[in-house]
Amino acid sequence: MEESGLLTGSIYKYLAVLAFPLLLGNILQQLYNTIDSLIIGRILGTEAFAAVGVAGTIMNLLLFILSGFAIGVSVIFAHLYGAGDLEGFRKEVFTALIFGSILTLLLSWGALLGTGSLLKLLRTPEELLSNADRYLKIVLSGLLLAYLYNLFSNILRSIGNTKAPLYFLLGSMALNIGLDCLLVIGFSWGISGAALATVLAQGAAAAGCFFYLKRQYGDLLCKKRDVGIHSSLVKKTLWFGMVSALQESSLYLGKLLVQGKVNTLGTAAIAAYTATIRMEGLANSFGDSGCQAEAIFVSQNFGAGKQKRVQGAFRKSLVLHVLLGLTISLVMFAAAGTAMKLFFDESGEQAFADGVSYLRIVSLVYILNFIGSSLVGYLKGVGQMAVPFIGTTLNISIRVILSWLFLEQGGLTFLAWATGIGWGAIVAYLAIYCFFQRFHKNHPA
Repeated sequence: MEESGLLTGSIYKYLAVLAFPLLLGNILQQLYNTIDSLIIGRILGTEAFAAVGVAGTIMNLLLFILSGFAIGVSVIFAHLYGAGDLEGFRKEVFTALIFGSILTLLLSWGALLGTGSLLKLLRTPEELLSNADRYLKIVLSGLLLAYLYNLFSNILRSIGNTKAPLYFLLGSMALNIGLDCLLVIGFSWGISGAALATVLAQGAAAAGCFFYLKRQYGDLLCKKRDVGIHSSLVKKTLWFGMVSALQESSLYLGKLLVQGKVNTLGTAAIAAYTATIRMEGLANSFGDSGCQAEAIFVSQNFGAGKQKRVQGAFRKSLVLHVLLGLTISLVMFAAAGTAMKLFFDESGEQAFADGVSYLRIVSLVYILNFIGSSLVGYLKGVGQMAVPFIGTTLNISIRVILSWLFLEQGGLTFLAWATGIGWGAIVAYLAIYCFFQRFHKNHPA
C-alpha cells in the first residue's frame, strides 16, 4: 500500500484541497433543497409543500443520526488508512456496513410503525396528515440507501478523496430533479412521485459510490476472509458512530426547540428567523467544511503516528478558521441588509428589520463558531469523539434554555446574543480540555 499523500507535504495545501469539494457539496446541498422544495410547491401546491416540510422534519433527524454515524466511523477508517493497516480497514468496512445497516433498519422500521404518532406529536394539521404520512413512508422505506451513500462517501473522504463524493452528490441532485419532473409532472404521481424520486436518487448515489470504490480502490473493500465479528472493531465502531450520531442529532433537536419558541413570536419573527438561518447555513458551510477537512487530515496523520503533523495541522487549521471567520463576519455585517432584501420586499418591514438586526449581532460573535469548528475537527481527528459531543450539547442547551426563558422579552435580538453565548461556551470548554490534555502530556504524573 502506498503512503497517503496527506502524510507528507504542505499542510495548508492539503487542508485546502480537502476542504474545497466539501464546501461546494455543502453549498450545493442547500441550493438543491431549495430547488426541490420549489418544484414541489409550484407543481403540487401549498398543502403538498407544507406536508413535505413536516415530513422533512422527521426525515432530517433520522438522516442526521445516520450521517453522524458514518462520519464517526470515518475517523476509524482514516486512522487505519494512515497507519497502512489495509486488513484492519477492510474489516472495519464490513463492521460498519453490518452494524450501520442494522441501526438504519431499526430506525426505519420504528419510524414506519409510528409515522402517525410522530406526525401528531408535531401537531401536524389534519389536512396535511395524509400527504405527510404517504411521503414519509416511501422515503423511510429507502432509508438504508441513504446510509449506504453516507458510508461509501465517507470511506472515500477518509482516504483523502473528497472530489468523488461531490460528483456523485451532483449526479444525485440532477437525477432527483429530473425524476421529480418525470414522476410528478409526467406520470402525475403527486407527492408519492416526489418521495420515490428522492429514494431512487439516493440509491443511484450509493451505487455510484460503491462501484467507484470497487473499481478504483478495490483492495479497500471487504473480502470473504474479512467477514466476521471483530470484537475490538465492533466496540470502537459503535462508540465512535453512536457518539457522533448523538452529536449531530442533539444539535438538530436543539434547533427545533429554538424554532418552536420563535414560532410564538408571530409571523414577522418566524419569517425573519427563517431567512437568517438560511444565511447562517451558507456561512456555516465554510466552517463545517474546514472542520471536516481538518478531521480527515488529522485522523490519517494520527493513525500514522505523525504527531508533529497532527499538531501542525491543528495550529494551521486554527489560523485558517480564524481568518475565514473574520472575513465571513465582516461580509455578514456589511451585507445584512442586502441579504434580507432577497427574502422580503417593502411589505415585510418588521421581518426585514428583525433579520438585519439578528445578522449584524451574530456577525460580531461569528468568529467563535469558526474557532469551535477547528477545535471539533482536531478532537474528532484524534479520536476524542465524546468531547465534541459534550461541547455541542452544552452549546445548544444554553441556547435553548436562554431562548425559552427570555425570547419573548428580547425577541430575535436576544436570540442572536444567546447564540453567541452558546458558541462561547463550546469554545471555552473545548479550549480548556485541549489545554489540560497538552499539559498532562508535557507534565506526566
